[in-house]
Amino acid sequence: MELRQLKYFLKVVECGSLGKAALELGIGTSALSQQLSKLESELSTRLLNRTSTGALPTSAGVAFLHHAQLAVRQTEQAAIAAQKGRTSGYVSVGLPPTTASVLALPLIRTMRERYPDIQLHIVEMLSGHLANMLNARQLDLALVFHADTARRWSIKPLLDEELFLISASDLYLPSAGNSVELKELAHVDLIMPSGLHGLRTNLMASFERLGIHPNVVMEIDGLAVLMDAVRQGYGATIQPGAAAARVGESGLRMRQIADKHVGRRNLLVSLDDDELSPSALAARVVIADVAKQLVQSGAWPGATLIV
Repeated sequence: MELRQLKYFLKVVECGSLGKAALELGIGTSALSQQLSKLESELSTRLLNRTSTGALPTSAGVAFLHHAQLAVRQTEQAAIAAQKGRTSGYVSVGLPPTTASVLALPLIRTMRERYPDIQLHIVEMLSGHLANMLNARQLDLALVFHADTARRWSIKPLLDEELFLISASDLYLPSAGNSVELKELAHVDLIMPSGLHGLRTNLMASFERLGIHPNVVMEIDGLAVLMDAVRQGYGATIQPGAAAARVGESGLRMRQIADKHVGRRNLLVSLDDDELSPSALAARVVIADVAKQLVQSGAWPGATLIV
């Protein structure tokens, strides 16, 4: 049974004639009659009494009429709802600075391609602040590194990131290899984000377990400024793969942190599904798709998808 067959049947009942209905529908009378015959054959009953003066619904046709009208109306309403959702959609997404450096532009591009009429609002802020904004209903979605399971959040573990020691190529470091352990960094000048940053908290805990007090010479919360300070040789930093993606050919050197269990998990969190708009639900799918593509293509260094 096809939607157009229902529309044809309804138009014939409305016009009381195959010829008038065909004229309004812009199709030939024979084509209209053929489609109605297919519908009656599928239903194994006659819906219309065709006479030389017109066409009237049979008792079965009268019984079928209401349901056909309802089906067509619901289909039209579904199309209208989809159209309204597309044109008036809005979604706010929170991204930590390091994650935004690798994810934001591909996310914008893909959202524009798939949902050009959804207005995307991206907030770049530290993970802890993003969690507070989500709780205050100021964001629909966010990528964070810690999730409060007591909240009514939808939580999807997205990927794990390895950490890297990043330094100017001419900065002296005790290790010359492609990897380094935290215990080798006890006397290295480090430029780190402040204690408000989840990465700093995790790293300090890892250093503490090793009985090491790291030599943090500078605290910078802005990623761009932090990386510029590292580039100028004021110290090294420890950052995840997303930040390492900014290194490129800029004269910086990356060494993987070899310690096991030192890394960062990215969680895609949102309000409860019942509270999300269609635009937010669509954006959540796009974020997961884009992250997967970036990891698989190697554009997100040190990242591993969580299956």
